[in-house]
Amino acid sequence: MKALVYYGDHKIALEERPKPTIIKPTDVIVKVLKTTICGTDLGIYKGKNPEIESGRILGHEGIGIIEEVGPSVSQFKKGEKVLISCITSCGSCEYCKKQMYAHCTDGGWILGYMIDGVQAEYVRIPHADNSLHRIPESIDDEIAVLLSDILPTGHEIGVQYGNVKPGDEIAIVGAGPVGMSVLLTAQFYSPSKIIMIDLDDNRLKLAKELGATHTINSGTTNVEEAVKEIVGGDGVDVAIEAVGIPSTWDICQKIVKPGAHIANVGVHGVKVDFDIQKLWIKNLTITTGLVNTNTTPMLLKAVSSNSIDLKKMITHRFPLSELEHAYQVFLNAAEEKALKIIITNE
Repeated sequence: MKALVYYGDHKIALEERPKPTIIKPTDVIVKVLKTTICGTDLGIYKGKNPEIESGRILGHEGIGIIEEVGPSVSQFKKGEKVLISCITSCGSCEYCKKQMYAHCTDGGWILGYMIDGVQAEYVRIPHADNSLHRIPESIDDEIAVLLSDILPTGHEIGVQYGNVKPGDEIAIVGAGPVGMSVLLTAQFYSPSKIIMIDLDDNRLKLAKELGATHTINSGTTNVEEAVKEIVGGDGVDVAIEAVGIPSTWDICQKIVKPGAHIANVGVHGVKVDFDIQKLWIKNLTITTGLVNTNTTPMLLKAVSSNSIDLKKMITHRFPLSELEHAYQVFLNAAEEKALKIIITNE
C-alpha cells in the first residue's frame, strides 16, 4: 500500500509499505477513504517530536471502510463506514473509566505517533470498539474527517475547559483549524461576544463568516487596547490559546479579567513566561489538556443536524499520491490560503 512515512526532521516520503494485519483480537483494519494533515503532523515533520521512530507512518485523522475485524470486536463489522478517532481508548483502564481517554494506559494519542497512522491506504486500529464511530448518512465524508480531532479538540479543551457560558465575552487567539473549531462550538453556549485574534486577514475574514463578532489582527493592532475597546477595561471572561507559541500565550494572560478562564489548546514546544506576579491576585482558572474525544458522539449528532457550518474550513483537496505536495501547501498556509486539507485515496 502507499503510505506517508516519516524519517526525521523535514524528511518524509510517500512510498510502498506492507498492508497492516490484525495483531490483537480487538483490532480492525480500515481501508482509509479520506484523511487530512494536522498541525501536530507539521510539528512532527519539523522535528518537534524526536521520540518518534524513523519509518513511522503519520496521521491520526480520517474515515474509512472496515476491511477486517478481530475476533474480539463486537460493535463493528466488515463493510461499515467509520470515523477514526484521533484518540485510541481501551475503555477499561482507570483513565478510560473517567472518560480521560487521552491518558488511556494502552492508547491515547498513538496513531501516527507511537504506532503507524492513517496517512496511508490502510490502517490498523487497536481497541476498535472504543476507538471508532459510525458515520451517519447525513454527514458528508469530508466533514466527518474534521470530527476525528479538530472539532472535539476545540470543543473539549477550548470551550468546555474554558467554561464558556451564556453571555460570556470570549477571545480566541489563533484562527487556524482548531481555533475555528473553538469558534464554531463556542456558539453552542451563546457567548455575547466572540473575538478572533490572528495575523492572517484571510482567516479573520472567514472567522467573521463563521460567527465571530469581532476580529483583531495582532500584527497591525495593539491587541490589549483593541480588546478593551470591545469589552471594557477589565478584559474577557475566557481567553483560549489555539496556537502553541509564547506570543499567543502572552496575549491570553494580558486580556483576561478577574475570575476569568484561560484555556490552553495549542501544543507548545518551548517554554513560555507565566506572569504569576501579575496574575496571582486575579482568581484565574488556567487549564491545559489533550482531547479525550468523549464529546465526539454529541458532535456527530450536532453536525448531522446541520447546526455547524464546517464546509468553509476545507480549502484544499489532494489525492494521496500528492500528499508530499499537500504538506508543502500546509507548511505555507498563509501564502496558500490553506486552512484544512482533505486527502482522498484514489
